[in-house]
Amino acid sequence: MSVSVKRREVTVSDSGLAGLPKLLARVYAARDVNDVEQLQYTLDKLLPYQSLSNIAPAVERIATAVIEQQHILMVGDYDADGATSTVVAIRGFKMCGNNNVSYLVPNRFEYGYGLTSELVAAAQAQGIKADLVITVDNGISNHDGVDAMKQAGADVIITDHHLPGETLPNAYAIVNPNLDDDPFESKALAGVGVMFYVMIALRQHLQEQGWFEQNNLPRPNLASLLDLVALGTVADVVPLDRNNRILVEQGLRRIRSGSAAVGLLELLRVAKKDVERVTALDLGFAAGPRLNAAGRLEDMAIGIECLLTDDQSKARSIASELNALNIERREIESTMQEQAEEILKQQQDIKAEDKLSICLYDAAWHQGVVGIVASRLKDKVNRPVFVFADENDEYIKGSARSIPGIHIRDVLQRVDASHPDLIVKYGGHAMAAGLSLLPENLDAFEAALEQAVNEMTSPDVFQAVVHSDGELSSDELSLDTAATLRAGGPWGQKFPEPLFDGKFKVVSARLLQGKYFKLVVTPLVKPEQFLDAIAFRCDPEKLPQQGQTIHIVYKLDVNHYQGRDGLQLIIDHVIK
Repeated sequence: MSVSVKRREVTVSDSGLAGLPKLLARVYAARDVNDVEQLQYTLDKLLPYQSLSNIAPAVERIATAVIEQQHILMVGDYDADGATSTVVAIRGFKMCGNNNVSYLVPNRFEYGYGLTSELVAAAQAQGIKADLVITVDNGISNHDGVDAMKQAGADVIITDHHLPGETLPNAYAIVNPNLDDDPFESKALAGVGVMFYVMIALRQHLQEQGWFEQNNLPRPNLASLLDLVALGTVADVVPLDRNNRILVEQGLRRIRSGSAAVGLLELLRVAKKDVERVTALDLGFAAGPRLNAAGRLEDMAIGIECLLTDDQSKARSIASELNALNIERREIESTMQEQAEEILKQQQDIKAEDKLSICLYDAAWHQGVVGIVASRLKDKVNRPVFVFADENDEYIKGSARSIPGIHIRDVLQRVDASHPDLIVKYGGHAMAAGLSLLPENLDAFEAALEQAVNEMTSPDVFQAVVHSDGELSSDELSLDTAATLRAGGPWGQKFPEPLFDGKFKVVSARLLQGKYFKLVVTPLVKPEQFLDAIAFRCDPEKLPQQGQTIHIVYKLDVNHYQGRDGLQLIIDHVIK
């Protein structure tokens, strides 16, 4: 896939970003930050919880459950957002004085996603009874499950952030910033962010009732949950708008100080990350995948228990188990990706005029890993990619990853509207979605998908463009610059880590482990300046040669090794 580089054109306000290093000011301006006030990440800058619709009736019902010590059952999800949401809720309710809290997380291989009627039946078979059921990071599409739980005698409150369908479940209350006409200014809250806001509102409500004083309870320090909020937010790859950056930055500060949940600290340590220097990227690429491995291969209850425990020995043991699952996940992913790429090679070359989307299926593929494979392939072909595996004896399950400019959940809605008997169920976001089909409908779905993408998409979105923050001078290629940029975050989705481009001469090049490029390069304008560079997930046949001039897109990184810091370029793309 060819990639073109487009440098961001920015105008830096002389007043709004005064006092910042010029490079950092330019980077912020390119991300629509034009005043230092937007970089203030204190908790008092959070959007008010009162602007979330339905939060008042939801909190009144939850407060009754707390005061009367009713059994609260949390229904979570099998990814990192769902796991952290569940733990934030359980820890929060216990802080508020109700220990009568349990959780139920659907095993993706048995019950599918969310509060399904099958999950309700399984809970009843296990003798699980609840007065109040609260969904976290799910529920907005679970009409039948909500009805079944109500028939079992429980009130249901939905907390979710996924996009709603045309109708809403008949729940007691629904708290979701993406509901139609919801006035909450940030639509980017992750599921764990929604639950954190519910806890803020609950604490205020109980305080106004005199609950804490009457029961000699300390006012809950909900900030102690922000490490978990940060993890779930980053791992779910939601946009890091200012509100989310506040949540993430405050969580990172707790982690760096060693005040985080011991399970999270152990996940970082088993990933060989320096807790005192942890960044949002470490949450997304180290802690998050290890937590997600439980839901992908086994049962997310393992991950939840890791984050719930206060016993360091137990946390270390579970973190090691999660690390082993993540290694297994990588092996499965590698095999599936090789097979998927071979299927693509057997097809004709992908061109905008003849193929706008990709659907791949293999009965032997692991349904817990299809999303990762779809993401890897999407990066290679710059097309929406759907990867399917067997869900059970009746259905196949697909996971989709999309590209900027194609809202994949809206595409599925278009397919469902035009072919109402094709998709069994679906849901998701702009960039990721999931669905179930009858296997005999796969070809028809592929055709309908191609038609929907064609009708809803401009051809220019299929040209892969990398947005660069420009070229760095030789003086800016320094450890100080890298440290300044590192401290300028948190960086993440829709607030990307600074990316630069320029031409360099290759001094040496090695291939490591068959897939990493380890280079030493020099800037053309300063050949005596030697820089270490590394590129991940590379085609071994495209290893640059000594003496070659290459145009690269890269990030500046602080490489901390054996107690010493060094500058390293992380290469995202080799243009030529």
